[in-house]
Amino acid sequence: MFRLRKQIATIVAVTFLATAAAAQTQSQPAPKSAPSSKMEDISKWTQTQWDAAKAEWSKQTTKWANCQKQADDRKLSGQESWQFLYDCMTKSD
Repeated sequence: MFRLRKQIATIVAVTFLATAAAAQTQSQPAPKSAPSSKMEDISKWTQTQWDAAKAEWSKQTTKWANCQKQADDRKLSGQESWQFLYDCMTKSD
C-alpha cells in the first residue's frame, strides 16, 4: 500500500512540474517591434506602432518623400496607405 501511494505521489509531482514548465514557456509572448525588415500585414497595427514606424522612416527623407508622393498619386489615404508605405519603405533598393 505504501509503495502505491509513493508511486501516485511521484506521478502527481512529475505532472505538476511538467505543467508548470509548459505554462511558463507559453506565457511570455515575444514583443513586437515597429518597423521590421520582413514583409508583414500591418492592417492590425495600432496607431502607436504606425507612428513609431513613421518616425523611423522619416529619417530617410528622400525615400520617405518619394513613397508618400507615390501614395498620394494613387489617392491612398489613412490606413489604406499604411501597407503601401510599409512595402515602399522596407523594400530593398
